[in-house]
Amino acid sequence: MPETTTPPTVATGPAPFFPGRRTPGGAPGLALFLNAGDPPLPVLRDLVLMLDEEGVDCLELAVPFPDSVTDGPVIRRSARRALERGGAALDDVLAFVADVRPHLNHTRIALLTDWRYSLGDRDLGAATREIAASGADGLLVHALPPRLRAEHLETAAAAGLPVVTTCYTQSPSATRAQAAAAASAYLYLVAHYGRSGTAPATGHAALAETVTALREHTAAPIAVGFGVSTRQDVEAVGASGADAAIIGSAAVAAVERAQQDGLDVPEAFREFVRSVLPA
Repeated sequence: MPETTTPPTVATGPAPFFPGRRTPGGAPGLALFLNAGDPPLPVLRDLVLMLDEEGVDCLELAVPFPDSVTDGPVIRRSARRALERGGAALDDVLAFVADVRPHLNHTRIALLTDWRYSLGDRDLGAATREIAASGADGLLVHALPPRLRAEHLETAAAAGLPVVTTCYTQSPSATRAQAAAAASAYLYLVAHYGRSGTAPATGHAALAETVTALREHTAAPIAVGFGVSTRQDVEAVGASGADAAIIGSAAVAAVERAQQDGLDVPEAFREFVRSVLPA
């Protein structure tokens, strides 16, 4: 990595996600999912700086947790590796974000935490303030109990921390509308009900009607994930009218292969990034 004498200046206030899509004819944005600690945090730091160099819009960075029922085997193996290595608990990840975030000019970090594994034994308001103070640009809470949804939105708003909300394409229309209305970072539209890595049978471009309906309920960007693994998939998501594509299992698999082959992980992952970025 080239040395700099002064870290880049980061804009104050909530950072916009997927700004390029808001220009006429703009290509869809790109978010990549990785588990903190896989690769190890020192290596991950170089990888995140590389993502910024390559113009990736968002890193969905998960605080690893075991045995996720919504994740396929690739992401579950990744979480297991991170947990076995240690050093990737919530406090470790927040320290990592605080260290790397000031050096990013373009890439935003959306932190993904599991309620049961990372937040359930903490005061929600205090934890939210700590996450905001780390420099994270957004927060997605996995498995949040419905009874805490209003409190989560209120504490995040008070901390100035945009939230990522989720819904399935198959969710009832009222559920989709509620998730869209609550999104302030972006709305994660899950393209297919099942485990990560599976794609909708009709393709991502066929989600256009759902994306259009969601626009009526939110001004936040809409990002589509599950089954997105190639540049063609990213472009198909763009054809649906969504603002961005989220690549999870394919990104994690690229890290897994690089580690298994003994490669320089950030440089190997750079090739993967260049293969999926929209033209």
